Formats: sequence, structure tokens, C-alpha cells
Amino acid sequence: QVHLVESGGGLVQPGGSLRLSCAAPPNIFNIYRMGWYRQAPGQLRELVADISTTTLTKYADSVKGRFTISRDNAKNTVYLEMNSLKLEDTAVYYCNANRGSLSDYWGQGTQVTVSS
Repeated sequence: QVHLVESGGGLVQPGGSLRLSCAAPPNIFNIYRMGWYRQAPGQLRELVADISTTTLTKYADSVKGRFTISRDNAKNTVYLEMNSLKLEDTAVYYCNANRGSLSDYWGQGTQVTVSS
């Protein structure tokens, strides 16, 4: 069983910022692509951003320029810095570690609510 431990969600006003963190076991973190997905009520889970072991990044168009994904190899942690948050960013955010279809792990999810 692989445990991805997420933290950092919460309630924020529109235009505000939050940082999500996800810690992974070293044997996973060092060789897996790490990512953040989100799922809003009644919606499919969607990719927000991911980062390879060589720090190549990919972002959903809806968050480009506002969100930044990064990884700290010394702490086995991936971060999602979220700025200029909008109402439509409200969702449960999930950390993901992926190395192919048979090697795919998920965190428990952390709620992000953007509301005035």
C-alpha cells in the first residue's frame, strides 16, 4: 500500500492563494511522475498539473499562469502553489503518483473551497 499524504487545503476568498503539499515514500517519489488532479461536484476528475522526475511540467489550460507545481526531492514532496484563485477552482484536489497504468497511486484528497 502506497500512502500519499496531502495537506494545505482550505477556504479562501477569490483572488487568494493556497499551497498544497503531498508527501510520498522515497521509493515512489524518486521514480514516479507526480501530479495534482481535482474533482468538483458532478464533474469528472481532471488533471490540474503534473511534473516528471526531470521537472518537466504540464498544466491544464484553466490554471496556466496561476498555478505552479514543483517538487522537493530532499523532502519527497510535491507542491501546488495556487494563486489568483477563482470560484471555479473549488474542488477536491488529489495527489497522484504515476509510472504507467499498473503503477498509479492516489492520495485521500483535500478540499479547496473558493468563496466570498
